[in-house]
Amino acid sequence: MKKFLFGLVVGVCLVPALVYMCIRLGYVPVATSAPPLPFERRLANMALEARIAKEAPGEAPIPPNEANLVAGAKIYRQHCVACHGLAGQAPSDIAQGMFPKPPQLFQGTGVTDDPVGETYWKATYGIRLTGMPAFMGALSNEQLWQVSLLLAHADKLPGSATKALSQP
Repeated sequence: MKKFLFGLVVGVCLVPALVYMCIRLGYVPVATSAPPLPFERRLANMALEARIAKEAPGEAPIPPNEANLVAGAKIYRQHCVACHGLAGQAPSDIAQGMFPKPPQLFQGTGVTDDPVGETYWKATYGIRLTGMPAFMGALSNEQLWQVSLLLAHADKLPGSATKALSQP
């Protein structure tokens, strides 16, 4: 029994001490080019998904009409395109240098399969330790919903919204 208790005490004290020493001595990779730590992505995604499920609004308070989609396209061009790109374009130098890599929202499925409230939550509050800023305070609530609606309907945008996205 003494050996078991000794092993338990050493394990409980030694493991945190070793983790602390690895961090303190600079052995933990922190560069954006370094591979993720074991379970880093899983733990971060688990926490993010739980928080969004708890707080994201269900429905947009504004309709996904042409005016809102065009307004969302203009907001996206101004605030989002540097990291999240446009259809048919390679990721920017900024996006290539980030960790984790920001999703290219107009490539593949993007976020059109995400609930609009989830996209709104991410744009409003940002995502910690990813480079995704919180736009709460920088954009109005209506603007946040407009860009969220744009992304939710990115696979079926009216021509005017597509044109607004392609403007320099």
